[in-house]
This record gives sequence, structure tokens and C-alpha cells, in this order.
Amino acid sequence: MVERGFLAAFSEAARAEVERVPGAARPGPGQTHDLRSLLWASIDNDDSRDLDQLSVSEPLNGDGMKILVAVADVDALVAEGSAIDEHARHNTTSVYTAGGIFPMLPERLSTDLTSLGENDERLAVVVEMVVQDDGALGASAIYRALVRNHAKLAYNTVAAWLDGRAPAPAAVTAVRGLDEQLRVQERAAQALRRRRPERGALELQTIQARAVFDGDVLADLRPDEPNRAKALIEDFMIAANGVTARYLEAQRLPSLRRVLRTPKRWDRIVELAAGLGERLPDAPDAAALGTFLARRTRLIPSAFRTSRCPW
Repeated sequence: MVERGFLAAFSEAARAEVERVPGAARPGPGQTHDLRSLLWASIDNDDSRDLDQLSVSEPLNGDGMKILVAVADVDALVAEGSAIDEHARHNTTSVYTAGGIFPMLPERLSTDLTSLGENDERLAVVVEMVVQDDGALGASAIYRALVRNHAKLAYNTVAAWLDGRAPAPAAVTAVRGLDEQLRVQERAAQALRRRRPERGALELQTIQARAVFDGDVLADLRPDEPNRAKALIEDFMIAANGVTARYLEAQRLPSLRRVLRTPKRWDRIVELAAGLGERLPDAPDAAALGTFLARRTRLIPSAFRTSRCPW
């Protein structure tokens, strides 16, 4: 961490600020929407304590579904210019290693007072968006709200249920109406996913390793396989990021974005595709490349799952 220029530990001033925080932030009169009654739920790794997003759907009369994504409102407890803020500004992210986690925020904040834990009432920034049946995004809004996580769910058990390989998790059946909620969210996510290639999204799947510990000893590295529940959250967060970027642009506010540049060797990609009997346009075209990659993935799925692309 130190060699890479990160701060590996919090300063004494930051630790003192954390100790002075009396508890979770509460909204002032009329400052936020009260959305605690909605059937919010989190889907994350089964051992996650820093839950930073929830999702819920609301029915619409007509085409589409309204999807709401709640993101933990860390700003409610971290003052600008504070020692905690300066640490977060310097590192910009939490760093996950096999030897330990270096959180961007002190654990009392990230895993407790701002975490959207089960049955906890927390402040959040909500991204509201209408997802049409064809995956197009309709009206959207961003606002602060008070939310409550009604169920802490895990990726693997939710995916097994959605795939029909296992019954609904106990946390789903314990909350009336949550099973249908998740079905609606899955339909919305699938619609968003079908639309993404038309906008130039590229699907290059790689397998990440997840560290497994026996106490403090690293016991194993297991592949962290993709599944439908992970894809659901991914699709919602991509859509929410797009809504947020367009909101900031409309408000003429500055923002940081990660941009994928045009490939320098597009001619080589065209040549490789031609060798497989495929034709790509002479000029770089993300949508055409995405269609090509999807077609090759369907033809040779095992090669793409193991990141051994034959072309």
C-alpha cells in the first residue's frame, strides 16, 4: 500500500473523529423522502458487512417498471475537509487484498453507521428510473431518502432460486411480497442487459479469485463465478451511474468519468475477425464489436469463461 502511494492506516485525527460520531445520521424535518415502507433488499456476498446499495421496484400503469436504487449516504456523517474526508480523498477507494482489506472509510462507518444493514434505517441517495419493457430508460430522478433494508440476501442463493435450482432463500419467504419484487427486478435487469449491446457495451468476462480464510490463515482461492443475481445488481448500478452522469451534466456540475478509448489497433481486430469468417467495419464501431463478441461467446462459451479467447 505504502509503495503504491496509498495511506495504509487512518490518522489519529480521523480515528478521533470516528469516536465522536454519536450514531447513524437522521434526517431533519422535510429534508428527505420517507421510503422505509418499500420492500428494499440488499444482494451482496454472504459475508459482506459494508452494504452500500439496496433496490426495489414499483408497479406502473402501462409499459415498463419503476426501479429505485438506494446508495448509502456517507456524506451525511463525513464532513467536507475533515480528517476522514481527507483520507478518503487521498485513497479514493477501498483496497481489497488476500491479506486484508484497507477500507476507504473507518469500519465503524463503512460496516455500521452508514451501511444499509438488515432492518437498519439509514439515509441514502436514491436513483429512481423507469425501465421500459424494451430496456430503454424513461423518466428519472435523484433525491435523498430514509430507507430500511427488509432483507439481507446473498448472490449465490438468490441466483440458484432465480435459476430454479433451489427454493427461495428463507430471507425472501420471510418478507411478504419480496419474491415477486425480485422477479420484477430480474425482468427489468434482463431488459436493460438486452439493450446494452445496442449502445456499444462490450462483454469481456473474466473470472476473479476469492480468498478463503481459516481464521487468519489463507486456506484457498476459489473462482468467483458470475450469476444472475450479480448481473442484476451490475445492470442496475450501470443504469444508475448513467442517470447520475446525465443529472450532473444537466446541472452543469463537474464529474469524473472513466473513458474507454478507441482501440489503437482496430485494423488488427478487423483482420482477426476476418480470419474467423466475420466482417467488422473499417472504422471503429463499438456496437459491431459487441455483436461480434457476443456471437463468438455463444459459439465457444468455454473459451470465454476461462479468458482464453481463440482470436
